[in-house]
Parts: sequence; C-alpha cells; structure tokens
Amino acid sequence: MKKTMIIAAHPDDELLGCGGTVAKLIEEGYSAKTVILGRGILARGKEHEKHIEKHMENSKNANKEIGIDEIEIYDFPDNSFDSVPLLEIIKIVEKEITLYQPDIIFTHHGNDLNIDHRITFEAVMTACRPQPGSINPKIYTFFIPSSTDWVDGESLKTFIPNTYVDVEKQIDKKIKALSYYDTEMKEYPHSRSLESLKIFSKYWGNRVGLNYVEPLKLIRNII
Repeated sequence: MKKTMIIAAHPDDELLGCGGTVAKLIEEGYSAKTVILGRGILARGKEHEKHIEKHMENSKNANKEIGIDEIEIYDFPDNSFDSVPLLEIIKIVEKEITLYQPDIIFTHHGNDLNIDHRITFEAVMTACRPQPGSINPKIYTFFIPSSTDWVDGESLKTFIPNTYVDVEKQIDKKIKALSYYDTEMKEYPHSRSLESLKIFSKYWGNRVGLNYVEPLKLIRNII
C-alpha cells in the first residue's frame, strides 16, 4: 500500500494545506498519517490552556473526517520553534519518517510568514536529505491562507505552485473537516474563513480551467 504523510507545524495547517489532496489519495487507496509538531493554541496566552484537550480532540476528529486515523501531535512551543534547537525538531521528523516510510510528504512552503512553518520545512528537508540507502519520498509544499498569502515584497520568495490537484469532489469534505477547528477558523472576509477557503480553491482552479484546486509545489521527486 502506498503511504502519504503530512508534516505540519500546527493543528489545522494539515487540512488547510492539503486536506482535499490527501482525501483524494485516500480514496485512491493510499494510507495517510498526520504529524503535527506544535499544539498551536498556547501562543495566545495561558487562558487558552484550558482548551488544549478540546483542541487536540478537534484535531483527531478533523483528520478522521477526511480518512486519516493516524495522527501524532508534539508540543514544540507555538510561534517559537526558533527557541528550540533545530536538531530536536529534525530528530522527531526523522523518527516519524523512518517509522512510517511515506511515499509522499506534504509540508509547509519554505518562506511562509510564520516562523514555525519555515522551520518545519527546514526540518523536513534536512530529515529527507538524499543519502545512499535513505528514504526518498516525493516532497510537496502547500499554501496556507493567512500565512503563505501574507508574504509580500518582490525580494521575498513567494509561493509559486507547479502542481494543481483537482479537489472538486473533496472540497466539501475538506470544509466539513475544518469546521471542527472552531477556534482556528475566522469570520469572512478573513483569509482563513471557510468561505475564503472555497474562494482560494476556486481561484487556483480557475487558473488551470478547473472548479476547485489545491495548489502544491513539487520540491523533489527522485525516480
């Protein structure tokens, strides 16, 4: 059985970025696992600590909605991955990849506005450095509304997709799954609202003559 793995910084990133794509792969016979490196909500203050268990339960339910039963959540500090030695994060990522042996990995764009997203990308690329005898999964990066789209300036490396996944049949499943993240989703016209997610998907789709698309960037494919 072919395997795919999502390696994300925070709960909800995994579905925002590639929930429709992974749902499609599961329907095609892939197994899937989500690895989330930080618990997210705690960066907003100690008053949110009481919600952490509910947040973790929401993550499991959201992933299950698109067919992912296997999810591992770590507790690296939210919006402070740079306060942790990078090697610690790399070791976790290496461990998960070695155990699961994915054929495909989906992770963050390397120049997102969010520091945790950038470090997650760096950890994945380091863990997947192509050495003799190593696992060489196909690696894609994804687009996160309210992070990837907020990187402005000609000098910055913006997200330029080169792969477009038709998710017209999976878009409603993705939206339903994300609705479990009630503390993360915002009111429209915030770019991380459920309505905006469908608009983004239509935008990317219209660029390639489709209704709903998830944009990805293929980083490495060793054949």
